[in-house]
Amino acid sequence: MNDKSSNTDNIPEADSIQNPGLFRRLAAITYDVFLLLAVLFIATLIVLPFSPEDTITPSHPFFQVYLFLVSYLFFGWFWTHGGQTLGLIAWKSKVLDNEGNTLTWAQAFARFCWAILSWSAFGLGFIWILFDKNNLAWHDKLSKTRLYSIEKQDTKTSE
Repeated sequence: MNDKSSNTDNIPEADSIQNPGLFRRLAAITYDVFLLLAVLFIATLIVLPFSPEDTITPSHPFFQVYLFLVSYLFFGWFWTHGGQTLGLIAWKSKVLDNEGNTLTWAQAFARFCWAILSWSAFGLGFIWILFDKNNLAWHDKLSKTRLYSIEKQDTKTSE
């Protein structure tokens, strides 16, 4: 069996894990939404010159799939390359699988799709964090991934 202990050095034991609460998650999401909107704007600018007039509209299936893929690639890249988006960095959180390993692209896709379900149900998947003893959202449970709180280990103060 492959030993993955090197990936879990910074992750506390399962019983002592502190998962970010709803406020911290929503704050990180707010940061990421602004960045994602900028990425989607650029992605739209890239595709518009290649489309005949009036063929790319917000309701066009090709355009919707294109923006879905761009959004997945945005989050997927961050989650598979260190587990942190800019919002997660700012709010000292990290997305890893339940064993504390960086996500694979398949895990990132599952998390992304289940997160859409969490939002689609009027945000109930996120509100569930308030009722779950481990602060897990629906998409955390369904994708077997989670957010970890990462606090700065160095507590030295300069004089």
